[in-house]
Amino acid sequence: IDNFPKVRGKAQALAILEQELRCKQRKGVIGLGAMSDSYNPMEAEQHLTRDALALIARYGFGLSVETKSDLIVRDIDYLQRISANHSAIIKLTITTADDDLAQRIEPGAPSSSRRLQALGELRQAGLYAGVLMMPILPWVNDAPEAICRLVQLAHEQDAQFIYPMWGLTLRDRQRWYFYEQLDRLFPGLRQKYQAYFGSQYVCISPKSSALQALFEEQCRRWQIRWKMADIIAGYRRSPGTRQLELF
Repeated sequence: IDNFPKVRGKAQALAILEQELRCKQRKGVIGLGAMSDSYNPMEAEQHLTRDALALIARYGFGLSVETKSDLIVRDIDYLQRISANHSAIIKLTITTADDDLAQRIEPGAPSSSRRLQALGELRQAGLYAGVLMMPILPWVNDAPEAICRLVQLAHEQDAQFIYPMWGLTLRDRQRWYFYEQLDRLFPGLRQKYQAYFGSQYVCISPKSSALQALFEEQCRRWQIRWKMADIIAGYRRSPGTRQLELF
């Protein structure tokens, strides 16, 4: 795609979505934000995501949404309607509790503190919401004390779950862009990545085993779900979820 960083809205997106929803007999769960953040800067003016949520609520479907933006709190009204009629799970990506570090590695996203505040607002509104703690970049934001701090802050905002990934994935073209940013922000770290990971697609922190053990200990301490099965079980118990009929 030429000019890949430019965000584009899909032509006739809402008309296409409504046609799809109208044709479905089974009211399933719609996923938003897995490939591109649904709350990009354009959304504040164009309202494509908000209007999509209105359609999802109208037709009685469930929702699973991932975002790095606190703009999602604008749509609490529709999220509550969706949750009341079906179910909704909201996953806020937060990779570090350090706003300065977040500004360096996620320059286009709201600060971590704003995202944590948004998490608290979503929970106060009765919505099932938690944290995607990923990617954790080896030798950048994988310090044990940083993980503990983020889990504690998530607890303070009543996070229902945290799901981590102790590394990142790098496709070929993505890898070279990432290395350029390492050269700019963390001189010398590129060479460490190249020596340790080579051309691996999945680059897992050397501390991953210790981090997972520490993370689980902290989640038990603060009574936060971290296992996928438990996260899904909690989501299915959220308000509005109905038992599927056999026939």
